[in-house]
Amino acid sequence: MRTPLIAGNWKMHKDHRQATDLVRELDSLLADLEGVEVAVCPPFTALGEVSRLLEELSSRIVLGAQDVYPAKEGAFTGEISPGMLKALGVRYVIVGHSERREILGEDDDFIAAKVRAVMDEGMVPILCVGETLEEREDGRALSKVEGQLQKDLAPVRAEEISGLVVAYEPVWAIGTGRTATPDDAQEMNAFIRSWLAERYGEENASEVRILYGGSVKPDNAAELMAMPDIDGALVGGASLKATDFAAIARFRD
Repeated sequence: MRTPLIAGNWKMHKDHRQATDLVRELDSLLADLEGVEVAVCPPFTALGEVSRLLEELSSRIVLGAQDVYPAKEGAFTGEISPGMLKALGVRYVIVGHSERREILGEDDDFIAAKVRAVMDEGMVPILCVGETLEEREDGRALSKVEGQLQKDLAPVRAEEISGLVVAYEPVWAIGTGRTATPDDAQEMNAFIRSWLAERYGEENASEVRILYGGSVKPDNAAELMAMPDIDGALVGGASLKATDFAAIARFRD
């Protein structure tokens, strides 16, 4: 049985004080939640404060980061290494988000290096894949995602694949208010699991959590999560309000 993961990607929102206020409220709202793992991914500037607060609260919420640079150390101005994140208690690291692919020009080779670097430090990559609206309308959605998986997971061995999270995030649904239908999301997530099974074996693929991301809200979370291959959500805007994010995490209520 795969434990659902609800991860909040705060993007470039919340300074360190606002971040701790949000986490305190969220921890209170989720104190009795069972059977669902919840992660928050604040900006780098808030990771230290949030890490200390989660420890102080003995919170069940776990810490994630929004990005990483795939080197142990060196002359990489402005970048953050996997070891630095691990030292702060980070468990999950978002890799390959469409905003980094599209805005910052990150290619699949670079993303694959990040996946490997995160796993080498014992953390869990949340690998984001997804198609643009043009690619979906042209019937290229499956081939686009397959190409991303093939390149981004090239360094991952079969015995390691269960320690990975994949997030299907159609680019056209991120921050737009548009959401893939549950059937659309299930079709892609099932395709991803099928691809993983073909490459890494059925048993290994069955353990991989595959999330959906793209305008997930309290009013559509339960319907999305009811699909057999949707194992949680990578939540953007709705993760910035504690009551909304808690309602998503409580999709079973």
